[in-house]
Amino acid sequence: MRRVFLIPCFVLLFTLPLTAAKRPLNAYAVVDFIIDGDTFGATVLMGNDMEIPVRVRFMDIDAPELNGECESEIIAAHAAKDRLAELIPVGSRVMLTQIKDDKFLGRINAFVADGMGRNISEIMISEGHARKYGGGRREGWCD
Repeated sequence: MRRVFLIPCFVLLFTLPLTAAKRPLNAYAVVDFIIDGDTFGATVLMGNDMEIPVRVRFMDIDAPELNGECESEIIAAHAAKDRLAELIPVGSRVMLTQIKDDKFLGRINAFVADGMGRNISEIMISEGHARKYGGGRREGWCD
């Protein structure tokens, strides 16, 4: 009986700040795992000892897909994932800014900075592991 009550409260506590706040939500998070070149799993530190596990998608970049349409995309996707793992290794603390809800349940979109304040998207783009993304249809990665 208690679990049934706690789950809706958990969802409410997490989604309320995202939807009701007039200003974007910012939060610290600890990296749990890397999914691909533009998405990772993290534990968001909400304060009052509340921690929420989420998947975080970079708001402003697109990286090649691991299940890509051609061999070159798949190779590039693995390189992007590996580089992201170097930039924000498991256990590192990151700052998530302008957090927004994503189209997939349990995933958020955010700008991400590492512990030194570096914009991770800019690094991924400058090194060729990702490209700028502003929404809409994504371009393919195959020639």
